[in-house]
Amino acid sequence: MKFITSNCVIERLQPEHFTAIHVLYSNEKVRTYLGGVPQDSYIEASFKGMLEAPFPNTYFYISLKTTGEFIGLVSIDEYHDKELYELSYQFLPQYWGKGLAFEVLTQVIEEGLKHLNISSIVAETQTANSASCRLLEKLGMHKVQVIERFGHEQAVYELNYNSNLLE
Repeated sequence: MKFITSNCVIERLQPEHFTAIHVLYSNEKVRTYLGGVPQDSYIEASFKGMLEAPFPNTYFYISLKTTGEFIGLVSIDEYHDKELYELSYQFLPQYWGKGLAFEVLTQVIEEGLKHLNISSIVAETQTANSASCRLLEKLGMHKVQVIERFGHEQAVYELNYNSNLLE
């Protein structure tokens, strides 16, 4: 599975992407609302788990179309309840605020809901992460729940396939 947007290439995660993912997971700014920078052993185990995840769990390596430079990771995988699927994303800070996350996530949602044969998708972020909350709302997602998880208040957003974004 590979998609190309105006500015980015979205492709399935491959073993050769480990170094880029390690850089992403080791970035303090990226990990501010994700529990901090994990140990190397956790990063290695997480990466292995991403590569071995059963369908429809899907992990995407995001790069710039013009330079091939790595900018982030996006996934659709089983949510905590194992009944829904969750959209997750991490982008390197130098690419924040440029519209790239919106561009990529719009494409991933559209293709993901079609190809993965799921009718809705959720996303969870700390309520303190206002930029992420705004991005999810811009994508057409609606806050459906506020919960306590990982020691912080989390907002759960949902998007149904029949939403305006996908019509």
